[in-house]
Amino acid sequence: MKPSKQQPRGRARSRRTPSPPRGRTGAFPPEPSPSILTPSSSAIYRDLGPTAQEGSSAGASFENLEISFPSGATAPSPGTNPRSFPYTVKQQCWEKAEKVRGRDPDRWRKDAVGNIVFRKLVGCPGCLCHDYDHIVPYSKGGQSTLENCQVLQATVNRSKGNQTDISRTELIRRSSYCRVSDRDMDMLELASYGNVHRAEDSGGCRIQ
Repeated sequence: MKPSKQQPRGRARSRRTPSPPRGRTGAFPPEPSPSILTPSSSAIYRDLGPTAQEGSSAGASFENLEISFPSGATAPSPGTNPRSFPYTVKQQCWEKAEKVRGRDPDRWRKDAVGNIVFRKLVGCPGCLCHDYDHIVPYSKGGQSTLENCQVLQATVNRSKGNQTDISRTELIRRSSYCRVSDRDMDMLELASYGNVHRAEDSGGCRIQ
């Protein structure tokens, strides 16, 4: 009788290597992946540390930055002589202008050459519009003070520019003239203020 070539099933099963169950990781943790930074980039990254720390000290150094002006000139100080008149100076400049007879002086005045102007109309090109003009132009060293301020029709002020040798007669000639009646003034006050104010000796509102 020939011996069988088949081995016992029990021994064959014992030689198989058991596979790890699905859904579970191996007994050993995975090896860490190598760094993606090259040696040169790693060196650059390390150099950024001190630079970032020194950022605050570098920013603080700008606080001590000084600006020099050529030829011994000093820095301008706008606060001492502003380009425009302060609000209080404009108020006083309006109050020193000539009054319009029979009208509320807070709303109507005459400019330096006799043109009637309306308080609410500032900077516009109309005949009743006005500006606060530097008698001595600002570009020629004129100060933004009450003594150097005058109420002037806007058209005349733009024509005057920075001229200092222009006469009063020439300013009158350059004025924009318009004939305004009392009723026209009343309507302007109604549109701007909602009411009409007259001077104390005018007898009040007389709209017909």
